[in-house]
Amino acid sequence: MEKLFVKNPSRPYLTSILSVVLVSLLCLIVRNSMDYKIVGYILLLLVSLLAIFLEIKSVLLAAILSALALDFLFIKPYYTLHVDRAEDAFLLIMFFIIALINAVLTNKFRRMQRAIHIKETRASTLKLYNTLLDSLSHELRTPIAAIVGSIDTLQQKNVNLSSDKQQNLFNEIEKASMKLNYQVENLLNMSRLESGYIHPKLDWCDVKEIIYNVCDRLAEETKDHKINYQIAENLPLFKLDYGLMEQIIYNLVYNCAQHTPKGASLTINVKYEVDLDYDQHIDLIKKCIITISDNGYGFPEKEIDRAFDKFHRFKESKTGGTGLGLSIVKGFVEAQNGTISLKNADDSGAIFTIELNVDCLPINSLKNE
Repeated sequence: MEKLFVKNPSRPYLTSILSVVLVSLLCLIVRNSMDYKIVGYILLLLVSLLAIFLEIKSVLLAAILSALALDFLFIKPYYTLHVDRAEDAFLLIMFFIIALINAVLTNKFRRMQRAIHIKETRASTLKLYNTLLDSLSHELRTPIAAIVGSIDTLQQKNVNLSSDKQQNLFNEIEKASMKLNYQVENLLNMSRLESGYIHPKLDWCDVKEIIYNVCDRLAEETKDHKINYQIAENLPLFKLDYGLMEQIIYNLVYNCAQHTPKGASLTINVKYEVDLDYDQHIDLIKKCIITISDNGYGFPEKEIDRAFDKFHRFKESKTGGTGLGLSIVKGFVEAQNGTISLKNADDSGAIFTIELNVDCLPINSLKNE
C-alpha cells in the first residue's frame, strides 16, 4: 500500500480526508440512535488504522479532521465548534491527544520495524556475499588458472610442442571454459530467481531433443559413465520453456556425473501420463514426468531434505561446487508450475523426479501442418 502513495504525494492526504468524511457521514445517518462517545471511538479507530498505512503528516491531518468532525457534527450544539459542557470539552481534548499519541507511536513503531528489516537484510546480504565468495573461490579460480596456464604454454616460443600436446592444451582450455561458463550461468540464473525475473516463455518443445542435446554437450563430463535412455515412443510435444528445461536437464545430469564414481550408470526416463475421469472419459491432468537416476552413492539421509537449498554442500561431498545447481533446478521447475522430488534408491544411487502439468501436442497431429 505504501508503494501506491510514493507515486502520488498528495494521495495519502486525500485518503485521510475521504476516510474521515466517509466515516463521519455514515455515523451522521445514525446520529440520533448512537451516543457521540461511540462515534469518538469509531473515529479514533479510523485514525489508528490510517496510522498503520500512512505517514505521520497525513495521520495528523486525519486526527485533526476527526476531532473537528466529532465536535461539529456529534457534540451538541450541532454544526458549531462551541462546546457547552466541560465534560464534552475534556472528551474532545483527550480524543485529540490520544489520536496524536497513537499516530506518533505507530509511526515510530513502523520506522523501528523498517530499520530492523534493513539491518537484517544487510546482514543477510553480507552473509550471502561471503558464502558466495567462499563457494566461488575454488570453482572460478581453477578453470581460470587452467586457461591461463595452457595459453601461457602455447605462447612460449622456446618450447617445441608436438601437435598432440597442443591439441591436449586446446582441449584443456575448452574444458575449463565450459566449466567456467557453467558456473557463470548458474550465478546469472540464481540472480534471475532471486530478483523474480523468471517469466517462462512457453512453446512446443521436444523433450527428447532437449535431453539428447544436453547429453551431447556433457559428453566430456559423462565419458566415464553410461547413460541409459528410457524415453517413451511417440512422446508428444510439451508446452514448456526450452531454455529453462535445457538448464534443468543440464544441471541434473552434470550433478549426477560429478557425484558418482567412474563407471556408474545414469538413467533418463521420460513418460507422458494422463489422469482420466473414467465416468465422463475426459482428460483431467496431463503430465510430463522426467526421472533422472544413478547407481552411485546416493545422498546422506540426514541431509537429503536440504539438497535443493541454496549454497548447501553435503559434508561428505568432494571438494568444489557452489551448491547452486540443484536450487536453480528447483526454481526453474517451479517457475513452470512443476514439482521436483529427490529420494535414494532402494539399492544404491539417487532418483530425481520432475512432474510438469503441461499442454501436449501429439506428433501425429503435425503431419498435415
